[in-house]
Amino acid sequence: MFDTVPATRTAWWRDRRYLVLLALGFASGIPLPLTAATLRRWLSEEGLSVEVIGLTASLGLAYTLKFLWAPALDQVPPPLFRWLGRRRGWLACIQPVLIASILALGLTSPGPESYAATFALAGLVAFLSASQDVVVDAYRIDLLEEREQGYGLALYVWGYRGALLAAGAGALAVTEWGGWALGYGICAGLLGIGLLAVLLGSEPPSPERLAMTPAERVRAALVDPFLDFMGRRHWLAILLFVVLFKLGEALAGVMTQPFYAALGFTRLELAAINNVFGLLAILAGALAGGWLIRRLGIARALVLTGFGQMLSNLMYVAVAQSGHDIPLLWAQVGIENFTDGMADSAFLAYLSGLTNRAFSATQYALLSSLAAFASRTIGSASGYLAGWMGWTGFFLMTTLAALPAMAIMLWLLRRLPPGTASVRSTA
Repeated sequence: MFDTVPATRTAWWRDRRYLVLLALGFASGIPLPLTAATLRRWLSEEGLSVEVIGLTASLGLAYTLKFLWAPALDQVPPPLFRWLGRRRGWLACIQPVLIASILALGLTSPGPESYAATFALAGLVAFLSASQDVVVDAYRIDLLEEREQGYGLALYVWGYRGALLAAGAGALAVTEWGGWALGYGICAGLLGIGLLAVLLGSEPPSPERLAMTPAERVRAALVDPFLDFMGRRHWLAILLFVVLFKLGEALAGVMTQPFYAALGFTRLELAAINNVFGLLAILAGALAGGWLIRRLGIARALVLTGFGQMLSNLMYVAVAQSGHDIPLLWAQVGIENFTDGMADSAFLAYLSGLTNRAFSATQYALLSSLAAFASRTIGSASGYLAGWMGWTGFFLMTTLAALPAMAIMLWLLRRLPPGTASVRSTA
């Protein structure tokens, strides 16, 4: 994926398609912190227990289940803005509703006895965000030729990671002096960048639709993509690896903001460290991940970056032992973001390489949903685990939680070594 070259020598910054994908990556990344880390910091300051805060992980089940309605977004024409085409039309339908939902979420008043409305709106934001992701992923795959996908994915990741910081550390900095409603309102406004990209972008050509009966259309949309994937050798092991790869990071990520709050780190301290230094570390990690993919191939790079991501959780243990230690927080944020940037590059390249272009939208939605499974299900118990084990024991456990995925990947490398001509079953 990352060793491809563009079809022409035109610089990427002169090709509007790549800039559109950069903006859409940014739009895709904005909603996630607003229903995860940023929301958890808000709930922590409102006095909710860590057990209740941990349950917010289940609000993001939409990211795990999005493959269920991905075929509809792929096959059904958009109800409005059809003149924009199938992909852009759906984005133009989803994004305004998503902006309004984020604005409404910021106007709620969560408390120990009054957080139901906040949770409900956060769930709606997550559903709309997951739907946006399905369409953006399909748009990226349809818009670019196979040899151009690496560059498009790289820019999408840069935009996405930048948005995570803007809606995370950036939003926290704004709320320090302007309140939560202003922080969420500004993030809603930033989604306008994605809507502008939709209007300025070009619609990729739609595949020719063959004459089919209703039953044949249902099979083509709901059955064939999954049967195609199940034709791969060791497909169950591949899916299990995808599910488990982010397990340790997911468990730790749910409790990051309550952990920082418990140690007395302020919003401004976290914003200053995460917003600039964290972004540089992520971008450096992404570049390092791309270099590793070129040198080692996707599979071996994935193992190496996966171990780096796993070991970075030990920095939380060091912070837990030291308490409110600003220099150590700088080290923890730098190491975690750098290793996450490397792992993200390798993991997304791996997922993209698993898809069949004939079913890319549905298969990518399925794989990315499975990748989020741990954080949306097992992650819900992280608050109870942290309360029971204490911060040091909890983060040691999250470090060890990554070992099963690494063992599976090593097993797959042995049976499907790099350079294997086909991963499909010969049976």
